[in-house]
Amino acid sequence: MPASVLFCSDPLSPSRVDSYFRGQADALLAAGAAVMLIDHDALLRGETAQAVRRVPQGIGPCWYRGWMIPGVRYAELERALAARGGQLITNASAYRRAHELPGWYPTFASVTPRSAWMAVAANENLPSAVLEQLARPLGGGAAVVKDFVKSRKHEWHEACYVPNVEDPAGLHMVVSRFVERQGDDLAGGIVIRAFEAFVSSGPDAGEARVWWLDGQPVLIGPHPDSPEVAPQPELAEIGPLVSALGCRFIITDIARHADGRWRVVEVGDGQVSDLPTTLPPSVIAQAMAAAP
Repeated sequence: MPASVLFCSDPLSPSRVDSYFRGQADALLAAGAAVMLIDHDALLRGETAQAVRRVPQGIGPCWYRGWMIPGVRYAELERALAARGGQLITNASAYRRAHELPGWYPTFASVTPRSAWMAVAANENLPSAVLEQLARPLGGGAAVVKDFVKSRKHEWHEACYVPNVEDPAGLHMVVSRFVERQGDDLAGGIVIRAFEAFVSSGPDAGEARVWWLDGQPVLIGPHPDSPEVAPQPELAEIGPLVSALGCRFIITDIARHADGRWRVVEVGDGQVSDLPTTLPPSVIAQAMAAAP
């Protein structure tokens, strides 16, 4: 039996799928899936009953496909659906394991930049001494700053890149700017990741986004931020790690290191990961619809 898929409703037309995901919803309908609606804005406000009011009773197993949801809110969604006879195929524990770096990093540590992290509240001011201690396991050198989910790489020199983590003033400045600019959107805490140089020219330049379902790659394509490039990574070392993570539907963003190794830049839950507009949604739709 094809799966049911929960999409975010359009804020201006609540009975329709959000316009950003409408093509994907159409592809899922064509693949035989049932499409249901939730109110993403209400969910983020903690109004869970309002968020799921359009979901029919007895929906059974279902995927979510839409905008990112904080882990706490996702757990609330899981409980609200259970009360209506529904079951998220990706439960709250698996969602956080794939969505947040502290969840996936231990599994992928051998193929991803060294990282250190700590829980931080939104808009929290972190002393330089705390950041120095946090960065010490990286062993010096350049690093990038992010939260448990996202970076501000579009503000590379202001709120992302640290030339040398052993420069306390420089580290504090970048982290402080990052926290300030993330504001209430800060997810979980601060992550400091060792900077690695990736190839910048030739067929292996850029990042590939690999979509995995039940440990198998169902689509290899470009990263949404650079849809014009699509390297073809080697997956022999990464595939077993995907299976070891134990999450059914995830993405891995992969880039080639200057020394030739393929490295995992990011892992994410597939339900909330962006699909480049240059790719048709049919492959992902068919895989989700067919998943038991």
